[in-house]
Amino acid sequence: MAAPSDLKAAAKSAAGNAYVPYSDFPVGAALRTADGRIFSGCNVENRSYPLGMCGERTAIGTAASAGVRPGEIVELVVFMPGTNLFSPCGGCRQVIAEFMPADGKIWATNDGEGQREWTANDLLPDGFSFDGLS
Repeated sequence: MAAPSDLKAAAKSAAGNAYVPYSDFPVGAALRTADGRIFSGCNVENRSYPLGMCGERTAIGTAASAGVRPGEIVELVVFMPGTNLFSPCGGCRQVIAEFMPADGKIWATNDGEGQREWTANDLLPDGFSFDGLS
């Protein structure tokens, strides 16, 4: 299944706003909620590297700021310029698993025709949760 073109366009646009003075590797992400709203974000680096934010988490944080809650994000597209395709980092995988259903679709896309597709569960099988804890 091809990545939704509207989300790819929004993710590509967000990548154009990335603040990446250290890696020079802009990433944009765009997501769709179950009710059809679209939110986007880009990576924002910091000279204290662990404080940088990935595009995926920025998009999810923007959605959460608008009231989106876990389980309401159904699609997420990540865009990176060039021809490379990378999967989300471990931190992003955990946040994705918290906000998307297990069968939620995630795509990595680039300037070309390349793409990779996963579900949230593919990216983080047996991910940590509080399910079953009292």
